[in-house]
Amino acid sequence: MSNVSRRQILYFLGGSAGVAVLDSVLGGRSTLLPSASAQTASFTPVRVPHPLDIYQEKSSWLSTGVGTGETLPPATNPNLSSFSVTDDVVVPPEFERYVIVQWGDRVFPDADDYFGYNCDYTGFVPLNGDNAGLLWVNHEYVSFPISTLAPGTPSDLATFPTSFAAVIGFSLPTATSVSALSPTDRRLLFGEFLYNLGGSVVRIQKNRQGRYQVQRDPRNRRLTGLSGLAINKTRSDAYKNVTFWGVAPHQQGNYNFLVGTGPASIQVFNLSADGLGNRIIGTAYNCSGGTTPWGTVLSGEENFQGDATFFVGVTEAVQPNGTQTGYISGTTGSEFGLVGEKYGWMVEIDPATPSVRAKKHTALGRFRHENIGLRAEVGKKLIAYMGDDRRGGHTYKFVSNGTINSNLANKNNSQLFENGTLYVAKYNADGTGQWIPLLMSTLTNPNVPSVLSSVQLAQQGSISSNANTYFPRRNGIAGQTVDGGAFQMTVANEATSLPGYQNKTLADFYTSQGAILCDTYLASNLVGGTPGGRPEDLEVHPLTQEVFISYTDNRPSGDGYPDSRIFVVAKYNANLNTTQHFGGLYKITEDSSDGSGTTFHWQIFKQGGEDNTTGGGGINAPNGTGFAMSDNLAFDPQGNLVGVIDMSTDKHNGFSTGANPTQTTIDHTVVGNAENLLGCFGNNWMYVIPASGTDAGKVIPLAYGPVRCEMTGPTFVGNTLLLSVQHPSEDSPIGNTTLLNRQIQILALDGTTFNQNRTVPRGSNWPSNLIGDPSGPPRSAVIGIQRQGGGAFF
Repeated sequence: MSNVSRRQILYFLGGSAGVAVLDSVLGGRSTLLPSASAQTASFTPVRVPHPLDIYQEKSSWLSTGVGTGETLPPATNPNLSSFSVTDDVVVPPEFERYVIVQWGDRVFPDADDYFGYNCDYTGFVPLNGDNAGLLWVNHEYVSFPISTLAPGTPSDLATFPTSFAAVIGFSLPTATSVSALSPTDRRLLFGEFLYNLGGSVVRIQKNRQGRYQVQRDPRNRRLTGLSGLAINKTRSDAYKNVTFWGVAPHQQGNYNFLVGTGPASIQVFNLSADGLGNRIIGTAYNCSGGTTPWGTVLSGEENFQGDATFFVGVTEAVQPNGTQTGYISGTTGSEFGLVGEKYGWMVEIDPATPSVRAKKHTALGRFRHENIGLRAEVGKKLIAYMGDDRRGGHTYKFVSNGTINSNLANKNNSQLFENGTLYVAKYNADGTGQWIPLLMSTLTNPNVPSVLSSVQLAQQGSISSNANTYFPRRNGIAGQTVDGGAFQMTVANEATSLPGYQNKTLADFYTSQGAILCDTYLASNLVGGTPGGRPEDLEVHPLTQEVFISYTDNRPSGDGYPDSRIFVVAKYNANLNTTQHFGGLYKITEDSSDGSGTTFHWQIFKQGGEDNTTGGGGINAPNGTGFAMSDNLAFDPQGNLVGVIDMSTDKHNGFSTGANPTQTTIDHTVVGNAENLLGCFGNNWMYVIPASGTDAGKVIPLAYGPVRCEMTGPTFVGNTLLLSVQHPSEDSPIGNTTLLNRQIQILALDGTTFNQNRTVPRGSNWPSNLIGDPSGPPRSAVIGIQRQGGGAFF
């Protein structure tokens, strides 16, 4: 936005803090803290391919190659007639970026262990202030080019080189398909895939140049999707012999199993088919997370659901008692005997104390966890905010029963995660909201598809995905004859199916509190929680205690339907600059002073979409602000907000993936699902929204990612921003020398469109290309970004 309105400033700064600084903000100089700078952000914004308001006001940095670029002056018309994508992490000229640790690095006491794949969340536990500490890194999933058999690999890549052998030093099994593998090779492949998930602990320390580098330390270790596999030998079923997946030392099962806490660990896991009780094999699918003030890390198990195509997963569907409906043949769950109810949790790790077992806190609910935002104040209840990263997923709050220890650094505070109440958010169209408890006694108030879709129908004249909404399937309800799993309610069948879900309590659908928590998503639809647009990251503002939420993608799908009264779920008409459904930043302000209450107010802070797409769509949405599909967020101590965007790999720059990418149609007159417009935004990138100064509230590009990558897990440590670069060259041939070229229709700031010639490498070699290895493999990595010569980040 080119001007900072009173309303927007209040949205960002919030409450009394916003009022206190409002006059100075509107005067062009603002501050949240007496020591905070009142100057415009002192760096040159990185140039992204589409126009932004900020480019009219400030010079920008246009990359012309790895480590090179040119400064463009401010321009009344910031349209670029051509744009060439660089295969690098492009940062402003005032900054530098460097690799700290990457996939395959052997930095552990056992030389056979290696750093995992697809880095995500980064958590830092200091050992010597900012100079040294233990770094936790999530490893989320596997994808090509690790193997042509990775889930989702385009079929035309079957003969192309992969990266595993070049990085790890031995080869994975190959075949025309997973089903063509021998049982031994299938187990080796599945096992190595799960080993690459989970997380890593490594000690990092600043060198003489002020850059972090990995240090050898006995606490360096892996926690994988198969940690603790050796406990299978205590089973009485056919899995008692499934204790290894290969002959290498790291492929032998160990006893580093995890344990559960809270209701499900007592009421459900004792019923699990594995017979292992409260012992759990591994953690996997680890996306984002959080770090506690007492030095533990929380890691969210996200896309744990497996099926025949995406076989690296377990069973999501559960019975009324919370246990899985059965193994899904051909998945890693069925291969190793991993019961579904033990995955999809928030996991706590103590990086500094290897002897403490990692814990899965079931009181926080089982769903597709992205991250966790904490509000931790001495003498008050521990508050945790979380999101379910699925279309139609819900927003949650956990409130502990007990209060935080007088010593905030006391690790006994972790016990607060074991007992408390999980609430689901219900947004009202008037900006108010309620937290609904997920308890056995809670009354059902099921979401109604025709009500959820009412705004889309009124605005567009049609409804996406039939407004499909899911409820627990029960014998005798809605014509169902079995228990367990999900029933799909739509606008077509709601009249006959809805009555069976009304005027009941959750106790009519589940046998225990633990069972409710194992089926959190369906239970939340049942009690009337608001289905959202993939709530990925929730962070608590360090100064105002308000909760900022990244809703990444409001598009409905077979997975679920976001409430169109709250979220723009489609492009509703053919106008070129109509609001786009590419998520946005929302804000929750608790009505209670300590955050433990059951009412709140909510606002849309930033709407996703091309800059200056118009508000509307039946809700009070601000104009689009130039980013699409915002994901992970991080605040620095001054309240500056950094965010990364997460566009689907197969939409980057308007090209599909594979060996022969096709051009997606980009037409701003499209109505309904306008996902192809994501091609306008190019690669995934990172932005900052300053909290003070003349740029307060503006979206300013801070970095631009390599080809086909996602930038994730931003964490501020002193004057360094830690950042994961995930899956460069995903689902694309290795290498950045083959160039693709096309014309892309882009929305100008005046609401018209223009065509841009876009050149982009087909795949990536990052970060091998940084060391002059043009044929080297792409590798996910954790990098550091800091000022040239040191100094404060902002």
